[in-house]
Amino acid sequence: MKTLFAQNALALVPKILMLQDRNAHSATYGCFDRNFWHFKIIDFPSGMSQEFVWPLALAYTLEVEGNPYFHQPAIREWVEAGILYAGRAAYPDGSCDDYFPFEKAAGAAAFSLLACMESYRLLGLQNAEMEAFFARRARWLASHHESGRLSNHAALIVLCLEIAGSLLKTAEFDALRERRLSTVLSWQNEEGWFQEYEGADPGYHTLTVGLLAQIQELRPDSRVHSALEKAIRFAAEFIHPDGSFGGEYTSRNTYNFFPHGFEIAGKWFPEALRINDQFLAGLRKGLGACYTDDHIVGHHMWSYLLAYRHFQAERPEPLPRPTGRVHFRNAGIVIDRRDGAELYLALNKGGVFKFFRHGKLVASDTQLSLQVETGGKVKTAVAHLVGEYTHSLDACELVVSGSFGWAKSKGMTTFNLLVLRLIMLCGGRFQPDLVRKLLQKLLITGKASAPFRFERRLRWEGDGALAVSDSVVAGQGWAQVRQAGIGAAQTSIYVVMSRTYQAGQLQPWLDLTAKIRGLRDGQPLEIERRF
Repeated sequence: MKTLFAQNALALVPKILMLQDRNAHSATYGCFDRNFWHFKIIDFPSGMSQEFVWPLALAYTLEVEGNPYFHQPAIREWVEAGILYAGRAAYPDGSCDDYFPFEKAAGAAAFSLLACMESYRLLGLQNAEMEAFFARRARWLASHHESGRLSNHAALIVLCLEIAGSLLKTAEFDALRERRLSTVLSWQNEEGWFQEYEGADPGYHTLTVGLLAQIQELRPDSRVHSALEKAIRFAAEFIHPDGSFGGEYTSRNTYNFFPHGFEIAGKWFPEALRINDQFLAGLRKGLGACYTDDHIVGHHMWSYLLAYRHFQAERPEPLPRPTGRVHFRNAGIVIDRRDGAELYLALNKGGVFKFFRHGKLVASDTQLSLQVETGGKVKTAVAHLVGEYTHSLDACELVVSGSFGWAKSKGMTTFNLLVLRLIMLCGGRFQPDLVRKLLQKLLITGKASAPFRFERRLRWEGDGALAVSDSVVAGQGWAQVRQAGIGAAQTSIYVVMSRTYQAGQLQPWLDLTAKIRGLRDGQPLEIERRF
């Protein structure tokens, strides 16, 4: 089974090699941002791209059957070039940009630093320039605090400081590492999940598990051990019966699955290995998500290759699928399993759900969406934004109700880009985190109510059948509504790792426009479905 991890990752090595400038006489030799060095359609390189050195270094060092990159001298040269470019393209304090100039993005700085240091260690390099860069960036990360509560970034910085201290043979980062670790652990909810912006995202959660497992392996700590056990038990609930994982019912809409932490923790907590075994069964069926765009292709590659390296030969016996209801009150998620059927329902996202019967996905539903003409503009009102909704649960019925919210659809125009550049050039460069905070509020967090209310009822009808009833009231009438429908994978906030492709999204759009045409003001839209 473990070769599945390696095969899936190694198949993408040509992709990241295409993204890299491999011309040794080029001024941007080693840069992985093809939009910058080749197409020249942006005016700065994304520092996150230099993370791609790590999948290359792992491919170089892993003796896997059919691995054409094993001990290839050119791969080693390109990894070295990538590390050197990361340092040379960085600001004097070691930081780097990701999405806009002078951003100084903590996530990009940390992911690429971890990748560069781990690649440096894997290849046994000795280079003073590289080590000086590692020290600068580690110092910047140690002292920098980004806006928003992103547990995966916080854990990532802890791991970077741990490795930097060991690699550079210094105790400089010890106190700051300990302080950062305490912060990460304090962000773990009593239900086991780690905070990601507005709640629980099982996908990003698996990355935090992986990073904490690496930290625990390097420096055993009873607090981390305990946190990992709780985190792994939480993650175990979200492996679907077909082996897929995550989706739009989670806070950040991701299908992320980072397997390496479960293999590392599986040495002392076998339950973790069952999670990977179920995921591998789904991966074999083609149910893994596609993350192969130019910016995020590297994340899962190195996690898959690490899972191969740490794969535990002794595996626990599989267990029967659990039954009954699990209600994660703080996460706002209900999982209900009965009669061979499984329902994954987001109470904090208006009743978005995935429904499985006999091990197969039957329905993926991201709630109603209305295209509305208002104030001379066309806007989209959705019932799936994270927010406060009313709900009630009994043995056979789950009810969620509340107001629609306006979808976050802000896009970039030439004018917007020029304004952002001017802001960053004039004063934003001195307060990049304030700009980031404003963009987070604009694109990610919060919910502005729209003049529509809904009620969704989900009823178990025996033998694993599920009836879903939706009722929508238009507070200002139906005349302004142009179109209505329900999608399998609709999202309305900006998240880097969301809006990827996964096979469960092959369900057609349910067009409800005809149903609203004959409605009078005050008359509700009623929809009845049975799965």
